[in-house]
Amino acid sequence: MAGKVMQAVQYDSYGGGASGLKHVEVPVPSTKKDQLLVKLEAASLNPVDWKIQKGTIRPFLPRKFPFMPVTDIAGEVVEVGSGVETFKAGDKVVAVLSSLYGGGLAEYAVADKSLAVKRPHEVSAAEGAGLPIAGLTALQALTDAAGVKLDSSGKPSNILITAASGGVGHYAVQLAKLGNTHVTATCGARNLDFVKGLGADEVLDYKTPEGSTLKSPSGRKYDAVIHCATGIPWSTFEPNLSENGRVVDITPGPSAFLTFAMKKLTFSKKQLSPLLVIPKGKNLEFLVKLVKEGKLKTVVDSRYPLSKAEDAWAKSMDGHATGKIIVEP
Repeated sequence: MAGKVMQAVQYDSYGGGASGLKHVEVPVPSTKKDQLLVKLEAASLNPVDWKIQKGTIRPFLPRKFPFMPVTDIAGEVVEVGSGVETFKAGDKVVAVLSSLYGGGLAEYAVADKSLAVKRPHEVSAAEGAGLPIAGLTALQALTDAAGVKLDSSGKPSNILITAASGGVGHYAVQLAKLGNTHVTATCGARNLDFVKGLGADEVLDYKTPEGSTLKSPSGRKYDAVIHCATGIPWSTFEPNLSENGRVVDITPGPSAFLTFAMKKLTFSKKQLSPLLVIPKGKNLEFLVKLVKEGKLKTVVDSRYPLSKAEDAWAKSMDGHATGKIIVEP
């Protein structure tokens, strides 16, 4: 592919939102040791993509401008670098790209072999592309932070999932129900039936008085909260937690880290755990397998061609997507 060019989308500075994205023609990236060159069939957006553009994670990301955003992709391997033995040209894959370099809003991208998995024909490109960051976040929050065993071998537990119709939330509801759990979920009024359809036992409209207090309709206390929303203070969670209840915050801000520290220092039985997702190939493989077996599904909110990537970006920034937003080269 040396010397070939491709269509891509990037931005040159912080801020600007959707209008800050620029369509460019750039060289197709080349593979290094242990890397795959993937021809993209689908990529999915995550809120962290536009938060990086806003400067929320400066000075860590982006490393430099111009920056080509998006990390979650599915496509076909067209070339492999040295040291790659488990993949070959023609393999369909799902991969999560390095957040340092991005590269998902393009026709081709380079992925590390350790963060790519084969995609069986039962899993579409869009279904696969939706999985990496959102699915891995939901999985890590439930299994590592909340201690849920997805084979139903664990003790019964009550789980609350906020913003349950979003990218992480819609995976979290489905994964939680693979365990021995009773799931209460919050979402907007238009998505109540949708979230029930994912398997939630109880669903609260977050704009109602009951929903704003997060109280379970059946009066249950929560052993864990998978907190996918923002702007809810610890004081709202605390009375609803069981004796050893834990809030797992997937988008922790300064107040979350302060609460985390205070609860540790005071030896509180009720804890807040900020979650920083660590992508692992074996976990991505596990999620792809669940989709293949029909135990997990990616719900696609909307699809956009790469030429309309700014519309997908604006949709993600709006914050009301149901499931995942997909861009297709």
